[in-house]
Amino acid sequence: MWKKAVMGVAVAAAALTMSACGGASQGSSSSGEAVPQGKSIVVYYSASGHTKQAAETIAKETGSDLFAITPKVPYTEADLDYNNSSSRVSMEHKDCSIRPEYTGDAANWDDYRVVYLGYPIWWGEAPAIVYTFTEHHSFEGKTVIPFATSYSSPLGDSGENLARAAKTGTWLPGECFTGGGKTDDVLAWIHSLKK
Repeated sequence: MWKKAVMGVAVAAAALTMSACGGASQGSSSSGEAVPQGKSIVVYYSASGHTKQAAETIAKETGSDLFAITPKVPYTEADLDYNNSSSRVSMEHKDCSIRPEYTGDAANWDDYRVVYLGYPIWWGEAPAIVYTFTEHHSFEGKTVIPFATSYSSPLGDSGENLARAAKTGTWLPGECFTGGGKTDDVLAWIHSLKK
């Protein structure tokens, strides 16, 4: 009896998590705006590899170039401990003005018309380093499609908040994938975007 009750709670929690993040209808491009033709790039930040996996799938499927936002000072496991109120990510969350530096840059930025922008969801938001990238680039004449990975959080307002920070570009609704952004889920989303 006890095992059945625990299993029921686990199944209900899994169903709730799946409906909150990663379903094809959650945050997909339903605004009727088509993804324009033209050169595209997938720009992403990944702390644990999950967003990287989704980004690589998107780049391969769309024929996009790929740029990883790489922190100038790499995040350690201790830095990423969101349960520790004095960890680096916790401090960045508390102080919205922090903008971590990154190395390198997306070459020939002006040549791109479409930008897929990927990141993990931290406290319902994109990490501060994604804001660093967004605030240092003009998205004028570009269509931006956010995507994220999370264990349980939805995309929420993270895409809209990045659009406000960018101040330029046409930002389409994005998508959030649970866990590692399973390849089948990512491919289904890409195929659902209007061409």
